[in-house]
Amino acid sequence: MTLVPYQGTALAQAQQWAGLPDHELRRRAVTAAVNKDTQALIALTRAYLTHEGASGLLTSPRTIEAYTLGVRHFTEYATSNAINLLRPGRRDASGYVAHMLGSGRKPAGVQLKVAAANCLYRALRWAGATEAEPFRDVKVPRDPTPGLVKRPPYSEDDIAAVMEQTDLQGQVLLLLLSHAGLRISEALALTWQDIDLELRRVSIQQGKGRKGRVVTMSGSLRRVLNKFRQASSQTTDGRRTTPDGAVFSYSHVTTARYHMEKAFGAAEVQFRGFHPGRKLAGTRLLRQVNDIARVAHHLGHASVETTRRGYANYEVDDLRDTLSNW
Repeated sequence: MTLVPYQGTALAQAQQWAGLPDHELRRRAVTAAVNKDTQALIALTRAYLTHEGASGLLTSPRTIEAYTLGVRHFTEYATSNAINLLRPGRRDASGYVAHMLGSGRKPAGVQLKVAAANCLYRALRWAGATEAEPFRDVKVPRDPTPGLVKRPPYSEDDIAAVMEQTDLQGQVLLLLLSHAGLRISEALALTWQDIDLELRRVSIQQGKGRKGRVVTMSGSLRRVLNKFRQASSQTTDGRRTTPDGAVFSYSHVTTARYHMEKAFGAAEVQFRGFHPGRKLAGTRLLRQVNDIARVAHHLGHASVETTRRGYANYEVDDLRDTLSNW
C-alpha cells in the first residue's frame, strides 16, 4: 500500500508515517524501498524531517523542496541502475556521485543531491527498514573556482538601471537585497512592524536556520521605503492609515521573479536571480569595513567560514579591482 503524497499540513502528513505502529512503519518503508516507490519515499523522508530533523516542523519549504527533488533524482538513478536500496553495494554511492559529476552537474549541486540521498537513508533507518549508510564516507570534490568569479554580484550600474524601470515596490525589493543583503525569502516575509524608519533598522524575524537579526538600512533604502509606506497607506478615499501588514503585495518568489524579470529586461540587464543582489550587499560592506565577521553577521551566515568561502578570501584591494571591472 502506498501512502498518499504530501498533502495538507506538514504535521498531518508526517503523522501518516510517524503514527504507525513500529512493525507497520517498517513494513511500509521496506515496501516503498523495494518497489522504489518515489512518492512514498518522499513522504517518508518528509515525515522524518518533521519528526527527527534538526529544525523539525519548522524545516524551511526550500529545504523540503530541495530534498524532494533529490530523493526523486536518486530513486530514478537507483531504478535505472538496478540498485537495491535496502542493501546497496559498496560502490553504489560513489558511483552516483561520479555519474552526476560526469554529466556536468556542478559540485555544489552534487553536494545537495547527496545530502538528500543521505536524508532518505536516515529516514529508512528511522523506520527500521535498513541499517545501510552508503553515503557516510562519500566525498564530493569542492569547486576551486572563487565564489565571486563563479557567482558574481550585480554591479551598482545594473541596480541603478533596473531601479529606473520598476515601481516603488520593485525598488524596495531591489534595495533590500542589494543594500540590506536580505535573502529573497526574508524580504518577502517582512511586515511593516519589522521596519523602523526612524532608527533605520530592518528586523528579520526568522532567517535561515530560524535565526533572527537586525540590519541597518542605507539612506537610499530608507527613502524608498518611506515613499512606499506613504503610498501603501493611501486609501481610495484619500484618508491615510498606518500599514501593519506585509510590506509586499506578492509573497511568493515566483511572482517576485516575474516582476523583476520584466524590469531587468526593460533595463537591458541580464536577470541572474536574486542572490547576485545579496552578493552585491556583501561586497559593498566588505569594501567599506574590511571585516569578514561583520559581513557574516550582516548577511546572517551561520559562520564566518561560510562568508569567507562565498567571497573567496579576496583581499580588499583585489576586491576593489575585481568589482571595478563589472
